Amino acid sequence: MLYLLTTLLENSEHYLHKNIYIFLISFFSNTFSAISGGGAGLLQLPALILFGVPYFQALASHKLATVALGLGGSLRNFKSLGNDISIAKQMLIFGLPGVIFGSSIVEYISEQYLYLFLGLVSILLAFYSSLKTDLGLSSENKKLNLAGSTKFFISIFLIGILNGSISSGTGLLVTILLIKTFKMDFIRAISLTFFTVGIFWNFTGAFFLSKIGPIPPNLLIYLIIGSFTGGYFGAHLSKVHGNKLIKKTFTTVCIFVGVSLLIKSINIFIN
Repeated sequence: MLYLLTTLLENSEHYLHKNIYIFLISFFSNTFSAISGGGAGLLQLPALILFGVPYFQALASHKLATVALGLGGSLRNFKSLGNDISIAKQMLIFGLPGVIFGSSIVEYISEQYLYLFLGLVSILLAFYSSLKTDLGLSSENKKLNLAGSTKFFISIFLIGILNGSISSGTGLLVTILLIKTFKMDFIRAISLTFFTVGIFWNFTGAFFLSKIGPIPPNLLIYLIIGSFTGGYFGAHLSKVHGNKLIKKTFTTVCIFVGVSLLIKSINIFIN
């Protein structure tokens, strides 16, 4: 009887520590993601996998948790969305089919090639952001012609496919696409990324990925709490400290995401 009680106490203590670790990882990764416009999967997804959650279920859990990140960031920056609702609609109309397609084919594609591609792109984004000293520091309202709109729609659809099949880096791609296409600043672009990618894209991806396997509910609540509070706190910091802090964080997160994805790709090739 004493042995049974001791075992139960040890298990409950291990369970509590595990959930605290998950919350802290979720909070800090989503705080940085809220400042940079993406990259929460750099820490959050590997942590879930290390805790024994299979890849597809971990990816679905991560995406569902980042819906809370989108809600937290959007709640803090809601006023920044007012003039960009039409762009948000375009991102949903052309991005969601890509997310659904990517989530549907994730079982049948070699993820190491996606990691390799997205890792290289993330590192290039970091160098590009560093070289373009004025990138994302001011905001305009650029109108697109037919060619520009078509290019934007195709880009959003392709990023949606990546979002549905891989976790890290797609928010960063959307953020930089919005800055380049519409001449937005970082705060405005990230607010739009939270609203569209964080909430609608990730929820859609999580829904389709959850059909592959069940999402572990014991970890999900801690992920959601950490994501929401981290998203709100990160959005608050970005509002207080402005675009220069966001630009530096964006560049740093791009490098870490890129290197992390390249390492993942190499390890899969080796093994």
